[in-house]
Amino acid sequence: MSESHEQLLDLVIIGGGAAGPSASIYASRRRLNFVMLTKDIGGEVALSGEVENWPGIEHTTGIALAKQFSDHMKSYNPTIEEGIEVTAIRQEGNIHIVEGQTWGGDKREWRTKTVIITTGIHPRTLGIPGEDEFRGKGVTYCTVCDGPLFRNKTTATVGAGNAALESALMMAGIASKVYLLTKYPDTKETNGGFPKGEVVLVEKVKALPNIEIIYNANTTEIKGNGLVSHLTYTDTVSNEPKELEINGVMVHIGVIPNSTFVPQLEKDAAKQIIVSLTGATNIPGIFAAGDVTNIPYNQIIIAAGQGATAALSAIEYINKWQA
Repeated sequence: MSESHEQLLDLVIIGGGAAGPSASIYASRRRLNFVMLTKDIGGEVALSGEVENWPGIEHTTGIALAKQFSDHMKSYNPTIEEGIEVTAIRQEGNIHIVEGQTWGGDKREWRTKTVIITTGIHPRTLGIPGEDEFRGKGVTYCTVCDGPLFRNKTTATVGAGNAALESALMMAGIASKVYLLTKYPDTKETNGGFPKGEVVLVEKVKALPNIEIIYNANTTEIKGNGLVSHLTYTDTVSNEPKELEINGVMVHIGVIPNSTFVPQLEKDAAKQIIVSLTGATNIPGIFAAGDVTNIPYNQIIIAAGQGATAALSAIEYINKWQA
C-alpha cells in the first residue's frame, strides 16, 4: 500500500529529538504549513540520565526534559506523524519528496519546499561474540531505560566518554557492584582514563566505593546461559585475558549519525551531515540540525539551538521560494 500527499507543504521536519521540537516551535509561530515525521518523540534526549546543564533548570532528567519539549511543541497543535521511518528524499526541481514508511510497512510520500533533518544518532556496538545474542537479555545501550532492572546486582559499563561515566554513576545507585571498563590507562594525558569525559564526572566516579574502574581493558566476549553471566576482556598492557562475573552490560562506546537515507548530502568521515552556520546542506532547501550534523559537541542545548537556526533559515528560504 502506498499513499502520496499531493499537497505542497512549506516544511517537513524529520526527527523528534531536541532539534526537532525546537524547529517545530519556530515553524508553528511563523504559521508554516508543515509536518513532523518521527519514529518517536524524545530521541536521545529521553535516554539521557541526569541533566544539570539546561539553563533555567538546575536539575532534571532526560525523560522529564523530553516531555517538556513535547508538551511545549504540542501546545501549538502542529501536525505530527509518529511511527514513521523516513527512507529517502528525492528532488523534483526545487520540490523535495520525502519518502517514508509506517511500522506496518505502508509507503508514504510528502511534497515540500524545505526539509529539516534532525534524525540524531544511534549507539555504536562492540561487535564481539555474545553481544547480539544477549541484547535485551543483559546487554543494553540505554542505562536510563534498563538500569533499574539490575537492582542489587553486578553490572559492567564499557566506554570512556561522558555517556559511560553517567552510566556508571547511575548504576552505582542501583547495583551492588559496578565495573567500568575503559581502554585507556589512568594517566594525566588521558584525563584519568577518560579523554573526552568531563572532569566533574570522572571525579564523581572515582569517589564512589562500589565502582571499580578497570583500565587498559579491551572487551572481547559476553557470555551467559539465557541471560548474561560473564564478560571477558584483555588487559592491553599484560595481554592477559580476564573474566568478570556480572548480570548486565551497559555499552556506551560512541554513536553513529542516522544519515544513511540521504546519500546525496555531503558528509564528513564520521557520516555526519555537513552544514553551514545557518544549518544549510549542499542541496538548497534541505537543512539539518542536532547530533546528525558536523557541528561539534553533542549537547541538548546545542541541538535545540541548531533546530531554531535551521527553522529560521528554512523560513528565509521559503520567503524567496518560487515554483
